[in-house]
Amino acid sequence: MALGLAGGAGLLATATPALAQTGAAVRGLPDFTDLVDQVGPSVVNIRTTERVSARSSAGPMDEEMLEFFRRFGLPMPNVPRQQGPQQRDEQPRGVGSGFILSADGFVMTNAHVVEGAEEVIVTLTDKREFKAKIIGADKRTDVAVVKIDATGLPAVKVGDVSRLKTGEWVMAIGSPFGLENTVTAGIVSAKQRDTGDYLPFIQTDVAINPGNSGGPLINMRGEVVGINSQIYSRSGGFMGISFAIPIDEAIRVSEQLRASGRVSRGRIGVQIEGVSKDVAESIGLGKSQGALVRGVEPGSPAEKAGIEAGDIITRYDGKPVDKVADLPRLVGNTKPGTKAGITVFRRGASRDLTVTIAEIEPDDKPVAKAEEGQGGKSGKQPTSSAQQLGLVVAELTPAQEKELKAKGGVRVVSASDAAARAGLREGDVIMALANVEIRGLKDFEAAVAKADKAKPVSVLVRRGEWAQYALIRPAR
Repeated sequence: MALGLAGGAGLLATATPALAQTGAAVRGLPDFTDLVDQVGPSVVNIRTTERVSARSSAGPMDEEMLEFFRRFGLPMPNVPRQQGPQQRDEQPRGVGSGFILSADGFVMTNAHVVEGAEEVIVTLTDKREFKAKIIGADKRTDVAVVKIDATGLPAVKVGDVSRLKTGEWVMAIGSPFGLENTVTAGIVSAKQRDTGDYLPFIQTDVAINPGNSGGPLINMRGEVVGINSQIYSRSGGFMGISFAIPIDEAIRVSEQLRASGRVSRGRIGVQIEGVSKDVAESIGLGKSQGALVRGVEPGSPAEKAGIEAGDIITRYDGKPVDKVADLPRLVGNTKPGTKAGITVFRRGASRDLTVTIAEIEPDDKPVAKAEEGQGGKSGKQPTSSAQQLGLVVAELTPAQEKELKAKGGVRVVSASDAAARAGLREGDVIMALANVEIRGLKDFEAAVAKADKAKPVSVLVRRGEWAQYALIRPAR
């Protein structure tokens, strides 16, 4: 590839006749010069500064020596304390990139580029410099919008990410290592790459290095399709894999930032995980899809809508939930206060529910211990055993049912052999077995009797606040 790019014209001149004789399609290498002329003026360099406390006098020891002691965690020698208020000196903090969203001075970049900055300085390609005001920054998506006092600026054209194809040529413009107006190019390596809760990233092999953050990813039509944001690296530098935030997601965030300075996201109050292929087949779901509800927050929209631990959410607001990462994105993009339809798979059948979306908030509630409220043994409780599964279970006491807010189930007294290998342990609560809801010992015994002894048995288990599926594989 390096030789082809370096001597592309010569290679094409010699290769074309041979290819023409075979009837194969011939495509020349892309020329990015027009794109650079078209989009280059819309790309900006962003410098940030921060204010740090400085000593007016370091006494007999200079600042470099003090930094040595601080960096290596050594005890600080006796230094006369500074008298009076500390001075705060301004010093460079970082360099990044951005691009002009509108002619009246709104600029998009990454949130991590401007995070913690006292001052943001935007430099245009014509060398004009402006102090920018941070309109808003969203850490979850790493999108930020700043504003400079200027008009008549060359704004970028926003592309349609849905038209972007794997293998398509793309270009980046930015300031890697502070080198302004640097152009790099490559292809789209993958789409919908899940590396974050709310973003299906665009993966490319475009060279992206520190300083490129916040710059545009541009298609061959001169449209911005993403914001260069992350790289995968073991060295700190580019290693052939970079990630860009899809521009449609970024625009959605920027509109909220410009309107209110913050981003409002929806939540329904569930803890979720993926559904394995084995579990999907054993419970009749068919293929591995959806989001398994491990737990439902008390008083949450999900609880009010009737969603239960162990449900598998397969559709949200008419859209399929193919992967577990799809659900947070779909819910997060829903305006709080609106109602949405949810389809859940429960006990071998689908059910349609309606949930009213709440606004997301930091989860500062402590997680309950796994065995809390479940570990007490009682010889007076009736028990039942399933030797082929390695289980001995007991009825739940009314106090345990109340604490767990459970409609029923049986508590595992002991788990050995097949059950132990499946990860079950004393104190777990079995809520369903082989797609049959378990409300007590009679349900458990009936479900065990009907289960196919030659096949793995699916068990929905509650442990503390969380629920999950397990497959018990009886020994043959």
